Amino acid sequence: MSKNKETAPISRNKLLRVAGVGWMFDAMDVGILSFVIAALAVDWQLTSSQMGWIGSINSIGMAVGALVFGVFADKVGRKQIFMWTLIIFSVASGLSAITTTFAVFLILRFFVGMGLGGELPVASTLVSESVEAKERGKVVVLLESFWAGGWLLAAVISYFVIPADFWPIEGWRVALLLTAIPALYAVYIRIHLPDSPQFTAKESAKQRTIMQNIAGVWERKYSRSTLMLWILWFTVVFSYYGMFLWLPSVMVGKGFDLISSFKYVLIMTLAQLPGYFTAAWFIERLGRKFVLITYLVGTAASAFVFGNADSTVVLLASGILLSFFNLGAWGALYAYTPEQYPMVIRGTGAGMAAAVGRIGGIFGPLLVGYLLNAGYEIGFIFAIFCVSILIGAGAVLFLGKETKQTELE
Repeated sequence: MSKNKETAPISRNKLLRVAGVGWMFDAMDVGILSFVIAALAVDWQLTSSQMGWIGSINSIGMAVGALVFGVFADKVGRKQIFMWTLIIFSVASGLSAITTTFAVFLILRFFVGMGLGGELPVASTLVSESVEAKERGKVVVLLESFWAGGWLLAAVISYFVIPADFWPIEGWRVALLLTAIPALYAVYIRIHLPDSPQFTAKESAKQRTIMQNIAGVWERKYSRSTLMLWILWFTVVFSYYGMFLWLPSVMVGKGFDLISSFKYVLIMTLAQLPGYFTAAWFIERLGRKFVLITYLVGTAASAFVFGNADSTVVLLASGILLSFFNLGAWGALYAYTPEQYPMVIRGTGAGMAAAVGRIGGIFGPLLVGYLLNAGYEIGFIFAIFCVSILIGAGAVLFLGKETKQTELE
């Protein structure tokens, strides 16, 4: 009976809802961290470099998690890894709320990152393998749209909770305690979410060794796609975490108080939803490459204007466009990545690409902290991210192949 339940088909909408809520919790944790960093800078008297390390240690964990859990998803199944990564990041994030030292906080954020880094590519692979080709891209982008919901939830929690007085507990600790709740959701996933029908039907996939899977992504047939994905993931994650983890702090640096900066970031975050929905609409009509290149170029232009904005109106407008284009591109990226590989190495390929991306996520926040300490202007820093994003768009243009409505191997 249990085996039948494990492999029973699931409707598209239920699949999207069950996996999407897990995805939303991921985003809530990342989003809250960006606000917590700004609050910790005040409470713990952190330097810009220390603030950068909080974001970077998270990305180090995500790089390790994406690689390790991506490989194991091809061995034990997508669903099992999805559940365990959710538990790991939730418990570690909740524990980070009660730490009193910067060093222990960093250690716990590493484990949070491991869970987050493993869950995202595995969840997108699971959904990608469970949906028909004609709507696969749209559904994966809609899965990624739950990220905006998580960021909105994070922004609301941060706006009302972090500045509040919960004496003797600081508001940021209460916010982090709320991020432990998703661990309970793993129980719901265990009951209601079947594993990938492709994985459960393919016994030969489970007999391959881990090293065979890792080597497989560089076989001649897939090497061009792997190179393209690694460049794309590195440049996108490098710029995303460099820009978005620092958004509240950048707003403070431009003269806004902490609460006002939270409010403006909340407004910018709302623009993520139309970014996802338009990308979902275009991706099955105009293709993955068109959406990725268009939205990445839009992100680069918005980043340049945001970094050089000298008025509230320009800052807010460019920030809204930055959220719109960047998160639309993220949706297309998660739809595009699993489509590059056959089932037997799909989790490994997606996980390795995400791991390379997380390396970029290590350097992005650190670079911002270092350059701010060295006296560089925000405009110069965001110009670097602008160039990075354009390199990623170029990789898709010259190395990418169109996978719109193609059947997965």
